[in-house]
Amino acid sequence: MNVLVLPTTIFYLLASYVCISGLLNKQAGANKWLWLSAACGMALHGIWEFQHLFLAQGQDLSLFNVAALVSLLISLSVTVLAKPFKLWFILPVTYLFSIISIFLAVLIPSDYILHLELKPQVLIHICVALAAFTVLMIASLYALQMAYLDWTLKRHKPGAIHPALPSLMRIEKQLFTLIRLGFVLLSISLLSGFIFLNQFFAHGQAHKALFSLLAWVIYASLLWGQRYRGWRGKTVVVMTVSGSILLTLAYFGSRFVKEIIIGS
Repeated sequence: MNVLVLPTTIFYLLASYVCISGLLNKQAGANKWLWLSAACGMALHGIWEFQHLFLAQGQDLSLFNVAALVSLLISLSVTVLAKPFKLWFILPVTYLFSIISIFLAVLIPSDYILHLELKPQVLIHICVALAAFTVLMIASLYALQMAYLDWTLKRHKPGAIHPALPSLMRIEKQLFTLIRLGFVLLSISLLSGFIFLNQFFAHGQAHKALFSLLAWVIYASLLWGQRYRGWRGKTVVVMTVSGSILLTLAYFGSRFVKEIIIGS
């Protein structure tokens, strides 16, 4: 097992412990030990990712390598947004996701070598697609936090009033900010894929385009419904999570079958 995996895991677990301890003590969880341990964990994660993505024979964009990269991007984004957006409840989840993705990449090795330096247009498409997926996955986690807060408020649970949780209206406003940003990135990703990828709708690739387009329709409908119909609450949560599930199937579904099931 790579020498970086254990210290990366330890730092992520330490950051999660500090965050959860702060939440249990009715604090926001923002202290130097949280930031320090999270920064160390993400730095080691980034070094590990660089070593496994950029090989002498090309870029290894295997399933779990990409999943580990996405988990790093999510952890980094949520950590940066934790204080202004009050994402303390989401932080431990993202760090756990990072740990799991790294262990899966180590325990279930596979390879998918590309030469992106020869196809910069494909690199642009992949970068935008990863950015869209990252933002919309964070929005999905945010929607689940909104659902939890709504549930506690309706049942008058003690956890509804917590200094680490923003108000329900603030969560909803920030959620739609994330969805709008993710929707724009997803639109650019689909457009770039249609322009730059010759086999975007070819056999074996069509399901990716189909699931991505279905997710795009869901997010477009959600933004329209929120603006013109005043959709809120459960409808918003269900549609946001449904869109993220479709994107996950689009990005990772076939790769899992080809690399892990058939490849094994």
